[in-house]
Amino acid sequence: MITKKALENHDAIFDGVKYAPAGETRPMSETNPEYVETFLNFAFDEVYEHGNYDKKLRWMVILASMIAQNTRDRYKVFLAAGLNIGIIPEEIMEIVYQAVPYCGIARVFDIIYDTNEVLEANGVKLPVKGGINVSHDERFMKGLALQKSIFGDENIQNMRDSAPDDEKHIQDYLSANCFGDYYTRSYLDIKTREVLTFAMLISLGGCEAQVKGHIAGNLNVGNDREFLIETVTQLLPYIGYPRSLNALKCIDEVCK
Repeated sequence: MITKKALENHDAIFDGVKYAPAGETRPMSETNPEYVETFLNFAFDEVYEHGNYDKKLRWMVILASMIAQNTRDRYKVFLAAGLNIGIIPEEIMEIVYQAVPYCGIARVFDIIYDTNEVLEANGVKLPVKGGINVSHDERFMKGLALQKSIFGDENIQNMRDSAPDDEKHIQDYLSANCFGDYYTRSYLDIKTREVLTFAMLISLGGCEAQVKGHIAGNLNVGNDREFLIETVTQLLPYIGYPRSLNALKCIDEVCK
């Protein structure tokens, strides 16, 4: 039996959603009813009701995770629901763009088209308002300054200084491209971008060194241990236990 709370939460999010992937001719509640009951009760009651996570931010974090996992059809349904609960098109585009330096354009390219498809199906005129705030000539210095503000001046300078000569260009790219091109954009603040990055990295798996770095970054910008653990909790139904437990281990190691 699906609990009353699970149905209430699920229906409040997906009510009126104007997107369904091609080929879904029968609802899963008809073809796989036991699975639907188990998942909804866990994801939309037990987990959803845990803690005090902001509802809009929760959905943004879930979308970021789905992008990282390249779950395209499910992403489109959840994206339509995101519009339903108040995430604006510009914020959605920023979540997608934020994924590029962490997940790679090979994974995100199709997601951009998927996003455009869902937005247009929901009456959004493209392109949405742009978010660029720095010129090409400014991006390195402003990106480096932002990088240092998140991770600490000494930490970033040590990382740059200790890089082998044949890898120093990667450090420059990190400052100019990852932080200069993306973190400086409008619509999402730094605290939001850092938790979205954390969500993407733990969803990718195998990125524990980078996860630890961004746990430290999250702590520095005000996303504390409790908040990060709750982020993992809300993502658990979507990324599974191995990646969730790896993320918790990283949190424990950084927050000693």
